[in-house]
Amino acid sequence: MTTPIRHITIDAHDPWRLAQFWAQVTGYTVSDEDAPGDDEALLTSEESGSPGLLFIRVPEEKIVKNRVHLDIEPPVGTRDETVERLLAAGATLHEDHRKDDGLGWVTLRDPEGNEFCVERGAAERGQTQA
Repeated sequence: MTTPIRHITIDAHDPWRLAQFWAQVTGYTVSDEDAPGDDEALLTSEESGSPGLLFIRVPEEKIVKNRVHLDIEPPVGTRDETVERLLAAGATLHEDHRKDDGLGWVTLRDPEGNEFCVERGAAERGQTQA
């Protein structure tokens, strides 16, 4: 059974730029139908049934904390390696919830200020990927 969720939609001032950032976060691909300056940009996964990320141009500024956010589990590497990679890609650190024992997560903001969390990967939790 596939998910009934087709897209997760995110408001943006610059949909193309934000889609480029999130492509680095997720490994998703920007649609061939989208280009810089468009009012929307769609990211899709090669994994069947995964919802796309749709970025839509809006004039409003982001003012408060997101009511919904994405939690990212690194598909390869560690949480800390992923955090460093995403900071280099344009994310900013919002809150660091890492603990001395290796547990916890890091809350980052994308280039337009939307919060998201980076958790430990399955290998760090002692689990195997299915």
